[in-house]
Amino acid sequence: MAQRAKKLKRLVKLLVPAGAAKPGPAIGQSLGPLGLNMAEFCKTFNAKTSSYEQNVPIPVVLFAYEDRSFELWLKSPRFASFS
Repeated sequence: MAQRAKKLKRLVKLLVPAGAAKPGPAIGQSLGPLGLNMAEFCKTFNAKTSSYEQNVPIPVVLFAYEDRSFELWLKSPRFASFS
C-alpha cells in the first residue's frame, strides 16, 4: 500500500535564537493557532542548533501539517548576526 503524503496546513517562517528556544509568547503566537506542541518544537530546535553559537538568530522554515506534526528546515544565520 502506498504511503500518503501529509497534508500541509501552513508554512511559517521564524527567527529563533540558537539553542535558546522556549515556549513563550514569541513562539506561541506563531505555533499556538496551528495546534503544534511548542515544547516539542523547542526541544527539536534546540537539539538541531546545539552546534551553533548560543543565541545567534537562526532563520527557520516550519512546515505545519494537518495531523499536528511539523518539519523544520534551518537556514544559515544572517551575516549581520556576526558583526
